[in-house]
Amino acid sequence: MTKVLERFPAGAPRGSWPAEEYAAARRAEGEPATVVMDLRSDAFLVVVPVRDDE
Repeated sequence: MTKVLERFPAGAPRGSWPAEEYAAARRAEGEPATVVMDLRSDAFLVVVPVRDDE
């Protein structure tokens, strides 16, 4: 199971990677954030695994 932290539209300006930058910042804070593509909504999602205690 995963939890969505943030959504970013897939149409970011060329050379801009806001989802990757956001995920990198979360990883720097110790969260295992990754970026996945949601084809249905045409958006990049920054997700983290859900722990059993959440």
